[in-house]
Amino acid sequence: MFSEGQRVSSEAPGTVPETQRAMTTHDSASAGPSVSAGLIASGDTGEPPKPPPVIEASESAVGSSVSEAAEIRNLFESMDRLSPIAAGEVVSCTVLKVTDTEVIVDIGLKSEAALPRREFSSGDGTVNVKSGDRVDILIESYDEEEGTVTASYQRAARIRAWEEIERAFNDQTNISGRVLARTKGGLEVDVSGIRAFLPASQADMRPLRNVDSLVGEEITCKVAKLDRKRSNVVVSRKAAMEEEFHRRRSQLLDQLSEGAILVGRVKNLVDYGAFIDLGGMDGLLHITDLSWARVSHPSEVVQVGQEVRVKVLKYVPEKERVSLGLKQLMPDPWEQVASDYNPGDRVFGHVVSITDYGAFVEVSPGIEGLVHISEMTWSKRLKHPSKIVNVGDRVEVAVLEVNPAQRRVSLSLRQTLPDPWTTLSERLSVGAVVEGRVRNLTDFGAFVEIEEGVDGLIHLSDLSWTKKVKHPSEVLKKGERVEAVILGLDPEHRRLSLGLKQLQPDVWETFFEKTRVGDTLRGRVVRVAPFGAFVELEEGIEGLCHVSEMGGDHGAAGPRLVDVGRELRFRVIRLIPGEKRIGLSLNNVEQDAVPEEPAQDITENIAESPPKAEAAAAPSTAGGASEPASSVQAAKSGSNA
Repeated sequence: MFSEGQRVSSEAPGTVPETQRAMTTHDSASAGPSVSAGLIASGDTGEPPKPPPVIEASESAVGSSVSEAAEIRNLFESMDRLSPIAAGEVVSCTVLKVTDTEVIVDIGLKSEAALPRREFSSGDGTVNVKSGDRVDILIESYDEEEGTVTASYQRAARIRAWEEIERAFNDQTNISGRVLARTKGGLEVDVSGIRAFLPASQADMRPLRNVDSLVGEEITCKVAKLDRKRSNVVVSRKAAMEEEFHRRRSQLLDQLSEGAILVGRVKNLVDYGAFIDLGGMDGLLHITDLSWARVSHPSEVVQVGQEVRVKVLKYVPEKERVSLGLKQLMPDPWEQVASDYNPGDRVFGHVVSITDYGAFVEVSPGIEGLVHISEMTWSKRLKHPSKIVNVGDRVEVAVLEVNPAQRRVSLSLRQTLPDPWTTLSERLSVGAVVEGRVRNLTDFGAFVEIEEGVDGLIHLSDLSWTKKVKHPSEVLKKGERVEAVILGLDPEHRRLSLGLKQLQPDVWETFFEKTRVGDTLRGRVVRVAPFGAFVELEEGIEGLCHVSEMGGDHGAAGPRLVDVGRELRFRVIRLIPGEKRIGLSLNNVEQDAVPEEPAQDITENIAESPPKAEAAAAPSTAGGASEPASSVQAAKSGSNA
């Protein structure tokens, strides 16, 4: 068998390779002490190795020597392929073990390095590596004889970071970083452990009111300026955002068209809708296009930052205006409303809105109907729907009309309640005396509510027997409780006629019962007309004394005795009860003595009398003659009689 020195010399003649001298102590020990000795000796003398002496041996000894020689040959070949470890080089290593004080890594060539645990610790002291992880470390020094290595993980990370920054600067690619703090004129950004400066003007595409809002955020930016010697790095988030904006905008324009379905993110909420960022362009999602149901505010449906699928309703390229819809991606409930609801149906719903003219009731999601204020109750005195219902109330309503084309449903609340007019004739009859409250006053009369939902009208002519009422406020007050007589009842047309004066005896009827033609009555002249004088005989009872019945000596100037306000004696010459007319005469009627002072001339009374139109109408009201010309003969004939 050959000696150790002879084996090394025979397998590796000549100068020892550099990779062989770079082996660690651990490698030398595994190869045997004679290997190192042989390598060093050969290298020191520089002389060619002597051929080994020929020694005779047995067959078994020769076979063993051949096997060992092959192993040594393979070892040298593997050593030639290994790269030497050089100081200042960054190498990729595998973490072997993590202890309480250090991290053991395999740097290759069967060598290990122990790095302090703090090299891998984060701010809170947590170690961010584990066994089996690959890490980059910087070889600071390597002692080949001792087999010791000094390395740094943090310095390697810094070198890698600078290389990454330089590459991003040269290629103008994006790089990530974390905003650390606000600084003068901008922000301080940590880019893989390198402190960079982000000017405030480069923080966003639009000026930011609050730059501090980016502190602590991960951002994507571009390297705008680099000076490694001075460790000066300036980054721009604006440039990266603009690049992304134009890229997304180009993609958006390729697919933007009316009817297209896009995915966007809610950018901002306003009272009238939500703005959606489509990527390179914003679109408006109006509040009416958020849902088929009623929406009071967009926040009820979407939130800022939420990702939504929307449909393009309208696109105006010239103005870059995009209208979007969300409800258009959902089934339209109005398409089924005609089959789901029919007039006469009773349904339940919730009051969602109240206006001055009625209340909107949601009978199903997205389907709202209007209950008009006139359909709230059978009573007509309702001032506002809030007196009956409130928002959120669950009510039963009757369907009056369904119009899918106009998206309208008319509802009624009172139709679900008993109608008092249907049974009114069973409870009331003509001639009955009822009591009620004056609900409203109009120019033609007063409305009196005798029960809930039933109003009756007292006409002006039915307010008093004696007074000439021009407005019901002269007799009644709003809110006053009064009694009245039912004059007419028409439940079919929902009409009820009432009378107030009918509670008292008819003064005209009483007068005609006690008065006869030829009676002499005392009366007061209340009005003078060209054709005669109106005389008040009793309160509310007037008669007409025609000018032909004022004596034979009455000329065009008229009688001296007929003055407005003068009381005289008159003879009744005609009575017409059906028309409530009374004809009077002064002919052959003895009067009281005439006062000494001259009486007002009738011409002045005529000048102050009402116009002819009023005078012509007055006889019919007062019960006098209606035809001045023809009544002359009638009056004369009555006088002769």
